[in-house]
Amino acid sequence: MKGVCYYGKEDVRVENVPDPTILNPRDAIVKITATAICGSDLHIYGGYIPTMQKGDVLGHEFMGEVVEVGNGNTRLQIGDRVVVPFTIACGHCYFCKEELWSLCDNSNPNAWMAEKLSGFAGSGLFGYSHMYGGYPGGQAEYARVPFSDVGPIKVPESLSDEQVLFLSDIFPTGYMAAENCQIKPGDTIAVWGCGPVGQFAIKSAYLLGAERVIAIDRFPERLAMAASQGKAEILNYSEVDVPEVLRALTGGQGPDACIDAVGLESHGTTLDAWYDRAKTSMYLATDRPHALRQAITACRKGGTVSIPGVYGGWLDKFPLGAAFAKGLTLKMGQTHVHKYLPVLLQRIERGDIDPSFVITHRVTLDDAPTMYRTFREKQDHCIKVVMKLH
Repeated sequence: MKGVCYYGKEDVRVENVPDPTILNPRDAIVKITATAICGSDLHIYGGYIPTMQKGDVLGHEFMGEVVEVGNGNTRLQIGDRVVVPFTIACGHCYFCKEELWSLCDNSNPNAWMAEKLSGFAGSGLFGYSHMYGGYPGGQAEYARVPFSDVGPIKVPESLSDEQVLFLSDIFPTGYMAAENCQIKPGDTIAVWGCGPVGQFAIKSAYLLGAERVIAIDRFPERLAMAASQGKAEILNYSEVDVPEVLRALTGGQGPDACIDAVGLESHGTTLDAWYDRAKTSMYLATDRPHALRQAITACRKGGTVSIPGVYGGWLDKFPLGAAFAKGLTLKMGQTHVHKYLPVLLQRIERGDIDPSFVITHRVTLDDAPTMYRTFREKQDHCIKVVMKLH
């Protein structure tokens, strides 16, 4: 079968790879009908995620049709149409029972790698390095889905692939980011980054009761989508002093909660942003946390900073003193996708939201190398790429 494979920094190729097979009675094989390139995939493409190996199949946002099930799986049947969460969870460990699905104790066979970096390991992830299990990803014609009696959600034929595909990652990720803000009626939420996760964080903040959402980016097409689709007030950080304007827009108080939907590759125009770029270019730092610093600085006293953006290592010049002095709550982590699937599927079915609004490019699997570059460089007004198969 065809798969999108990693061969090094900025080197992605479509190759013939072995077809997946059932390895465990709880497995299923899914024939993929739609898959997407995620902003997190760009961290791999940019060489920021360690323990990748040449030939690894990429991708963690995918859905399709069940074509084979293990003999221990009584939940799925051949022919079921499913969306697969990017986090892999066993369903039986302490963390799964607490609905902390992305912290599953049993789905990462290479937990020791993550433990060396972080002390403890999270769950396995599809297509996201050997530190997260080395599982082949979903940018392929077929995928093996471990613990498939727990993860995949069946979706009705009345909804198109494009309406439900993002249940695999970015819709729950944006929703959890907004939920972590503990939104109350009348709240103002600021969102750094108007990429796909940022767009869903904006939508979700309103779904959860926010009165105002202020979105921060520099790309006109992203800001336009945040304004037209998300109904957000927009700020171009290349044109204004963001913390100063946020203070002015909130009566001097600052936003009630701030969402960093950017992560480790953030850009900016201030001295600390250039400092980050210099250090990471010389491999003297692992991440560029400019957006996170700004979110912490701008958030009102006693507020919440929610971090769905991916960070990989140790942050330099991190303003923990400001967070402490202002009594901020920091909430972050990989998304507990399983927890949100039923709730968000219902919202789609009710017409509360049509997640397909974020798609700008529809291509085939063979176009993946070009589209990784296009997405990374923000060319052709690219915000979200979906690849159609079968």
